[in-house]
Amino acid sequence: MTAYDEKTGKNTAPRVPPGRFRELGPANWAVWRVLSLGSGTKDAKLFSTLGRTGGLFRGWLHYSGVLMLLPGTKLSRFEIELVVLRVAHLRKSRYEMDHHIRLGRKAGITPQILDRILVGPTDPDWSPRYRAMLAATDQLLTSKNLDEPTWAALAAHLDDRRLVEFCLLVTQYDGLATTIDALRIQPDF
Repeated sequence: MTAYDEKTGKNTAPRVPPGRFRELGPANWAVWRVLSLGSGTKDAKLFSTLGRTGGLFRGWLHYSGVLMLLPGTKLSRFEIELVVLRVAHLRKSRYEMDHHIRLGRKAGITPQILDRILVGPTDPDWSPRYRAMLAATDQLLTSKNLDEPTWAALAAHLDDRRLVEFCLLVTQYDGLATTIDALRIQPDF
């Protein structure tokens, strides 16, 4: 029997079910358990699904972790969550949105700020820096590139290292939303 979303008319059953000890192996199973507990859930399905890839999972997790955590990144935790939540919203990724609303709270993303993230760069209360970051996120997702005015606005606020990190962050979460959608990974709650 397949799961079906009456609202969207789409099959919602996972294409690859979350793995357990046999599918994950001891190392990935242990990582999945720790990440699930850290996420406040019994089964962080993203990790129990991606964990099926063996060492690739651990490599991806390291890359993702460096993009998300200080001292690996020079972007602030608030800026990271601002960008990730905008990506999740534009990509309509419920999994990313749910997970990063929780993480965003710890970084200072209040319900009011989340509402402004959903509005995007046109919200008049953004600082020029955050407006530039949101506008660049929108453009990267829609065109897979940045035009000169958008790049110049972003470069006025970010140094070279942060510009590279910004592009990697947006494209990482765009790619992750694609993976979540294609595999139909179910929300944790």
